[in-house]
Amino acid sequence: MSEQKKERPKVPEGQAKHFKTRQMQANEKGFVGYETDWEPFQKEVKYETPKKP
Repeated sequence: MSEQKKERPKVPEGQAKHFKTRQMQANEKGFVGYETDWEPFQKEVKYETPKKP
């Protein structure tokens, strides 16, 4: 049987609603990982104390 290739194909950047993924460089063992950048799901608003009656 033929051996697997050591070099992985380049994968384009993926984009979804709340995150982006990018392919990282292969390490010395040939492992190719993916970096994920998450965007927040909700906005954070500064808390204001309510008015006293």
